[in-house]
Amino acid sequence: MGGSETDIPPQQQEWPGRTDAMEPRPDHGESSYVGRDRLTGKRALVTGGDSGIGRATAIAFAKEGADVAISFLPEEQGDAEETRRAVEAAGRRCLVLPTDQRTEEANRDLAGAALEGLGGIDVLVSNAAFQMGRQTGIENFTDSQLRQVFETNVFATFWLVKAVAPHLGAGASIAITTSIQAYDPSQPLLDYAATKAALNNLMVNLAAELGPRGIRVNAVAPGPIWTPLIPSTFDAEKVASFGADTPLGRAGQPVEVASAFVFLASDDASYVSGTVVGVTGGRAVF
Repeated sequence: MGGSETDIPPQQQEWPGRTDAMEPRPDHGESSYVGRDRLTGKRALVTGGDSGIGRATAIAFAKEGADVAISFLPEEQGDAEETRRAVEAAGRRCLVLPTDQRTEEANRDLAGAALEGLGGIDVLVSNAAFQMGRQTGIENFTDSQLRQVFETNVFATFWLVKAVAPHLGAGASIAITTSIQAYDPSQPLLDYAATKAALNNLMVNLAAELGPRGIRVNAVAPGPIWTPLIPSTFDAEKVASFGADTPLGRAGQPVEVASAFVFLASDDASYVSGTVVGVTGGRAVF
């Protein structure tokens, strides 16, 4: 896993982006991740599980012994099928649940389908997100973009946790993907950064509310990670320098973030709740 400086050539895609069009191909842990039976028998729902961090987390969970349900936008079905194949290659079940999470009803339906298909949920990873980083200046942020960013990133997380929480037992884990942007926001990601700061706050409050029931709630804050979101939401010049401003001098790979989600979902983190784990290449998360 990991490695030295990543050479990323200039490239750009239409949103939401495709893994097979990326150069170099991201490392989701298909070969590099080695499981240690830390999630044996657990059942996990991972949103945004078609590609990037979500795919890597689903694969790592499977290699650790968990059955997995993934959600994704319907237009991302091709990538989702690749995730399913990788999970099944690890010997675990994978439910594929295409869902646009921008309504409360969609999240209730998603929770119901995952609960029924898996027979319950022990781990929830709210990872699906939207960003668009090709403009600067508040006057250039359209109402439709603002709504899409907040509905996808914040509202969907709130609604999904609301739907799933009543079905979680003691020892269950919720993990939310936030971002380095919550601590060190970039101007072109003004709206996205605001949602990630909101999610950090939501996580702390959920940890306080659900803790007495034995449910742990945490967040993972990635830095620059090489996923389809990057070439589909940044211009080619930005993509070519992606991650170079970190102390480690490179972009991270999705598998490097998945390891943090494995830890938080496992019994190794039995006394970890209400905190943010940074996977940022050395940039500070405080």
